[in-house]
Amino acid sequence: MRRYKGSISKGKSYKEIGEFWDTQDLTEFWGQTKKTSFQVDIESEVTYCSLDKRLAEKVQAIVQKQGVSADTLINLWVQEKILQQNA
Repeated sequence: MRRYKGSISKGKSYKEIGEFWDTQDLTEFWGQTKKTSFQVDIESEVTYCSLDKRLAEKVQAIVQKQGVSADTLINLWVQEKILQQNA
């Protein structure tokens, strides 16, 4: 992240900036703000993979019991498997 001289938060990372604004009210700093414009180029970070129907049904049964989304559960499982492979 580039360091901007005009940063109200004086944060050196996105995390620090976020933590600052989580505890502040923008109206207290409104006089220090200035208009700006920017462009955002959003690219998808999602890759879809197909599952066998029987596997998908089993996953759905598990997520209903655990109260998480199928995406979250599958991502956790894949992450665990990759860590095992790299160990």
